[in-house]
Amino acid sequence: MSRRARVSPADAGLPDGGARRRTPGLRREEVAVLSGVGVSWYQWLEQGRDITVSPQVLDSVGRVLKLTSAERRHLYVLAGLNPPALEVAPADRDMCQGLKRLIDAWMPFPAHIMDVYWNTVAYNDAAALVLGMRPETVQNCLIAFFTDPIYKARSPHWEEIACSVVAQYRAACSEWPEDEGFRAVIEEARDLSPEFAALWDQRDIRPGGQMQKEIEHPVVGTLFVESTQLRVPARPDLSIVLHTPLPSTDTAEKLEWLTSAEGRRGTMYPIAG
Repeated sequence: MSRRARVSPADAGLPDGGARRRTPGLRREEVAVLSGVGVSWYQWLEQGRDITVSPQVLDSVGRVLKLTSAERRHLYVLAGLNPPALEVAPADRDMCQGLKRLIDAWMPFPAHIMDVYWNTVAYNDAAALVLGMRPETVQNCLIAFFTDPIYKARSPHWEEIACSVVAQYRAACSEWPEDEGFRAVIEEARDLSPEFAALWDQRDIRPGGQMQKEIEHPVVGTLFVESTQLRVPARPDLSIVLHTPLPSTDTAEKLEWLTSAEGRRGTMYPIAG
């Protein structure tokens, strides 16, 4: 009812007739007609009666009431249906700059941002120095994990982590069923990596969360970090991956030196691995 009151007849493409209306916004009958449902049925919907509701009808009502993605998802929950995936609102599309400032502020620790397909959106200097992220590599974290020789050389427990990485990617795919973008990444990874193909066929699934990593850096030696994957509700198409030094190790000190002016001079020349 509150959303109906916010939509004027003109907003819905209806003539207002010039007469003063006692009902703010649209009338129930108008919403029913524009949604293609019966007036009595729509009244029962507003009243929360125990009626059968389909996703198609809710989508029609949502379009008429101009619901945002979050409001449409909330309507599904109220109706007892599985809610659709959130979409990015136009007002939130400029959040990337703020998220880039976030990962830059995470220095001297590695951090990067990726989209739903795990394509790299942005990364900070520490991620370049530690994880080997660079413009000339494949800009997809899944494919780079299996094909980038520098990353593989720096991961002494690469085989163990690979199982979790593939299981997490399958979990990400399950949120966007029938999405062609995921299929393209999977097919490319299969073509490039027999290891990926074998692990993908195991059909393991694991939600993204935290993962401990050991990294052998050619300049500062062994680094022990915890990788944490974070989601921003307003940008469901993005994930932030933060790497935090594990306690009781000298990783924090090594990362501080590596990202300092002195440390950067020490990494100016190519070093194997």
